[in-house]
Amino acid sequence: MSPTKHRRLHPTRFLVKRPTFDLQTATARFPYRLGELSFEETLVFPTGFAPEMAASPLFQQALNLTACIIGVSYFKLLAPLEIAMPDFSLTPSQQKLVLDVYENGLGEFYARNTLSRFGKISLNVKTAAPESAPVFVPASKALILIGGGKDSLVSAQLALDMGKDFTPFAVNPKGPILASAKGISLAPLFVKRTLDPEMIRLGKLEGYYNGHVPATAINSMIALLTALLFGYDEIILSNERSASQGNVAHDGRFVNHQHSKSLAFENLLRAALFELTGANLNYYSLLRPFSELHIAGIFSRTTRFDKSFSSCNANFTLGSSPERLWCGACPKCHFVFLIFAPFMDPERLCAIFNGNVLDNPAHLASFRQLCGLEGQKPWECVGEILEAAAALFALTKNSRWKDFALVSTLGSELEAFYGEARLRTSWNDLMQNSDMQDANTHNIPPVLHAAITKLTSP
Repeated sequence: MSPTKHRRLHPTRFLVKRPTFDLQTATARFPYRLGELSFEETLVFPTGFAPEMAASPLFQQALNLTACIIGVSYFKLLAPLEIAMPDFSLTPSQQKLVLDVYENGLGEFYARNTLSRFGKISLNVKTAAPESAPVFVPASKALILIGGGKDSLVSAQLALDMGKDFTPFAVNPKGPILASAKGISLAPLFVKRTLDPEMIRLGKLEGYYNGHVPATAINSMIALLTALLFGYDEIILSNERSASQGNVAHDGRFVNHQHSKSLAFENLLRAALFELTGANLNYYSLLRPFSELHIAGIFSRTTRFDKSFSSCNANFTLGSSPERLWCGACPKCHFVFLIFAPFMDPERLCAIFNGNVLDNPAHLASFRQLCGLEGQKPWECVGEILEAAAALFALTKNSRWKDFALVSTLGSELEAFYGEARLRTSWNDLMQNSDMQDANTHNIPPVLHAAITKLTSP
């Protein structure tokens, strides 16, 4: 059967089978079935975990939930309307989380493939009652997810400054992640994730869908398994407040490239983890009160990671050469360069990026999109549109930056479009933390938030 016919005669359901964990090899296996297609993904964990936890019903429940969420990579090949889990059951909060991942978490995928799935996907799974007293007694220590970019490094530095006990964590680390972990100078925990190669092959063929999956949701679930195995009581991410802003309307909803970094997703996963562990495993983003602009200002206070960090999504395909940590051509590179510029002199920032992104007229269309002057917000993990506009406008008043090509070209246009007062007010607002008393703003423990506020004050 040809790939095109596979799509036209797509299966009616995606099957999530019961995952297993091998104590001897520290390997978790996740089998799936999509029509006539079978797949298996594996996770290999570090040694030194608690074998009694690995053999517990609690860990099996966590494996089951993880299997559902990481299965999006295989589901998306044909994107059927039914997801079935015949070998295990899920609680109502877990079902709500899974459905969110397959709907909103894949929102960009649906939008870019012109698919209508919102409100149409069904879960075929038995409903389980929450365990009354899950057995999980962790130590007071945190896993901090390290992505190799500025955000997780700011979280790590804040945790170090506060004397917080934490371990850097990553899935399939390479390039900037390894360099960042080395710079933190704490022993990390790494997990090896191996996708089924047949899924990767099919995703490149005509007749099968491909596209963005909620990577943060996937890595968060792998962090959950690691936290249980090694006895951690916190999983800490580094998602800022602009991660909750969407990109474009599609199929009756506003789609967000960063949905699994949003506060809405964080709250769903927190509820599921609290239920699963008897409220003994916390999950939150340490940088949620901050804007991207504010985080860039905090990062700029030290040169410690200048030669090792990268937020460019292309860096993993550019080889291991340190000169290629930034491609300099993508919207992510453009946005990060832009928000660093108000806090760095051109010599330092151009050395980091191996060039001056703001002095290249070829990048004009990209910066116009970032600043909301045309098109939509790019399908990238970038900050708010008004944030980019405020940062660029600030550069027009900065003697070190105002004469570079894109700053001089866009400055007057930004002022005409937004008005100087709005741009200045936006800058001031972006440099302030969200209100600690507002429960809708973040989930950081109050004592920790107070310490962070003190550390990040100008």
